[in-house]
Amino acid sequence: MMMRKISHRRQGSIDLLETIGVVNENGVENPSMPPVQPPLTFDYVLVAKSSDDEDSHLIRKQKAFIEILRNKKLNVQKFRDEDKVFYCIRAPEKIFETYRYLLKVSDACNWSCEQQGSIPQSTRIRIVDFILHHTCINSEGVSEYLPDLMKKNVFETHFCLHEKREQKELKQSWARWSACFKGQPITNVRNYLGEKVALYFLWLGWYTFLLIPASVIGLIVFLYGLAFYNTSPLIKEVCQSNVIMCPLCDNTCKVWELSDTCMYAKVSLLFDNEGTVAFAMFMAVWATVFLEFWKRHRSSYVSAWKVFDWSEEEEELIMEIVNNPQCEPKMHRHSYLCSTMVLVLVTLMLLVIIGLTHVLVVCRVIATVLLAENSTWPVITENSQTVGVMLGAVLHYITITVMTRVNCTVAMKLSEIENKHSHTATERSFTVKMFIFQFFTMFSSLIYTAFFLGRINGHPGGYVRISGKWRLEECHPSGCLTDLFIQMSIIMVLKQTFNNIFEYAGPWFSRWLKRKKTQKFRRRCFKCYKKECMNAKEGSELCENCKLEDLHRNYSLIQTDRFSLFNEFLEMVIQFSFTTIFVAAFPLAPLLALLNNIIEIRLDAIKMVSLERRLVPTKANDIGVWTDVLEAIGVLAVIANGLVIGISSDFIPRLVYQYLYGPCASGSATGINCMVGYINNTLSIANISDEKVRGDFKSDQMVTYSGINVTHCSYRDYRSNEDFSLTNQFWVILAARLVFIILFEHVVVIFKCVASWFVPNSPLDVRNERLYDKLRRLKEELRARKQDNFTKLHENGNAKRSSKQKKANKLNSM
Repeated sequence: MMMRKISHRRQGSIDLLETIGVVNENGVENPSMPPVQPPLTFDYVLVAKSSDDEDSHLIRKQKAFIEILRNKKLNVQKFRDEDKVFYCIRAPEKIFETYRYLLKVSDACNWSCEQQGSIPQSTRIRIVDFILHHTCINSEGVSEYLPDLMKKNVFETHFCLHEKREQKELKQSWARWSACFKGQPITNVRNYLGEKVALYFLWLGWYTFLLIPASVIGLIVFLYGLAFYNTSPLIKEVCQSNVIMCPLCDNTCKVWELSDTCMYAKVSLLFDNEGTVAFAMFMAVWATVFLEFWKRHRSSYVSAWKVFDWSEEEEELIMEIVNNPQCEPKMHRHSYLCSTMVLVLVTLMLLVIIGLTHVLVVCRVIATVLLAENSTWPVITENSQTVGVMLGAVLHYITITVMTRVNCTVAMKLSEIENKHSHTATERSFTVKMFIFQFFTMFSSLIYTAFFLGRINGHPGGYVRISGKWRLEECHPSGCLTDLFIQMSIIMVLKQTFNNIFEYAGPWFSRWLKRKKTQKFRRRCFKCYKKECMNAKEGSELCENCKLEDLHRNYSLIQTDRFSLFNEFLEMVIQFSFTTIFVAAFPLAPLLALLNNIIEIRLDAIKMVSLERRLVPTKANDIGVWTDVLEAIGVLAVIANGLVIGISSDFIPRLVYQYLYGPCASGSATGINCMVGYINNTLSIANISDEKVRGDFKSDQMVTYSGINVTHCSYRDYRSNEDFSLTNQFWVILAARLVFIILFEHVVVIFKCVASWFVPNSPLDVRNERLYDKLRRLKEELRARKQDNFTKLHENGNAKRSSKQKKANKLNSM
């Protein structure tokens, strides 16, 4: 079995997670170390192409690398099958004894040294993987490591083997679609895939659970708008209006009636209502509560796993010594030249990404014009602006897909330029750069839509044009928030849907094609295969065909690398950004994220257990720099939602109208809704008699679809009807917007600080248990020292008595 009971009481935080269904540990205490089972197979496998030319350059390098591994006392067995050569590696126990001793005497890693006897398979794989990647051969005076040899086709690939019994157990309890609404066996995941993967699934499970209240409240806000939009005076005013609006584009667009946007106005009110402000405040505090409780749950698990004080950099030093006892430390270095160059290159990359946003804006403007002028479908011509926004969102999604690969390559190259002293520091640097690039790629266009669209396009008689030709796009007729809603919904739906489809269908189809290769080995040795799978004894040896079958079965799976888990984290953190940063414009974002994550947890589990090669089990006691990234997103969420409500939403203009300009402003109006007349108050009038206005609109554009010539048209803005100057109401609203943004952000930040202070990072039972464990270990060390002293005194006494006896015997013989 993969679990065993231990003497100490399980943490209350873990019990809470099991009660609410996030985890499912079956009531068994969390073991501090993975259980030990002598495996039937190997620790690691190198694969190369078979060749009959033993004197070729590639074969000589293969032999040299394998010989160095054997000199390090690694046991290497060679299996040849048709066009493949498998080098199966197993490390001796002496290597792991050295590793265990160094853990015990280290400064920060000794808490994890609780295992006596054999080392668990997950630890064996991790150490052997480190040795392989830090072993090199000299070729013409140049050191070539395993990644270099793979680039030169000396080796084709490398992987560690799945353990069939543990793999089958995880499939039955976790990695299957029917377990979507069951808790996760986090301890079993940790035993098989390592602490880093287990913490990812624990974080994802907790994130998914907390999305439930966020989704419910977001849905309530949406239903609140749905329940009252029929009785809203704003909707009635739009739907019953006879106001003629100015053309939305040049040449072909005609004047139109405000009542044409009746349906869009109803949709806009579903997410732009009074409940949106409260929901945005709730989501900002929700992000803090989520992170603080996550820290508590993390500390409970890592304390139970005895890796609370574990240090990744120190373990890396220990494995350096295990690999090469004569190694020298890689010194900390800092180059101002490299740092300056990286900063400049990062800035240039961000400018390129922002430039792509400008390209998307231009494409959207041109597409809107072309659709309005050339489309043969009246429905597209009449709604060219909405269709242009949708096409822009699809183009944005395609840009995101392409730029993800570009961003990854650039971030990796920049991290290599920095030349950090350890893999941990390099990974942290890469993560920060990659997230920054992806964040700008994802949100640059949304930021433009939220805060610039419709505010820099000018007015009739003074429109802003691209290259003096194409008129800059305006907000949607029902409001600027509608464009942001449309763009966010399309990107979230496309990204989550297509990502999940390709993420599962690709590996599944590839495995189905490759599995045919292993069928002959099952037929040739079916009896032994069944024995090994069902009831083989620990440590029993397999026949050659069964070993080859197992090697081919693992080889046919999808290749994994150090970016496999990083990509999953990045996908979820970007989704977290969508869920929190612009949630005021899209209250249903938490619901979409919840539905996606229910599938995502099992999809990732099935991939890692069944469709992909086994990930190298990595030890960790946190999700690393992602915690800092999530905290930064929480701060950005406060700022962004305050700006969306204060600038993009009509919430503040409606409040100003209600208390200063509406029928209730004097305080004497009775029996009338305070928002009557608001829509007309937000409109300004452009007279066709003005020469500048005539220059923007053709005469045939000023004819309605019913054939009536108009002498004036309206547009959304607070401007004078004579000289287009901004009115006093505009400045009053602007001041109110700024005051609201400041108040909103300060109030939410205070709530976030209170929530952060109220929820400590570590539960009391975790701190008490760590104190108890430390005291117990110190007492054991003291007892061991006393026992050693007693043994030495006893040995010295025996030696003295033996010496006296020898002298006495010598005297008697004389």
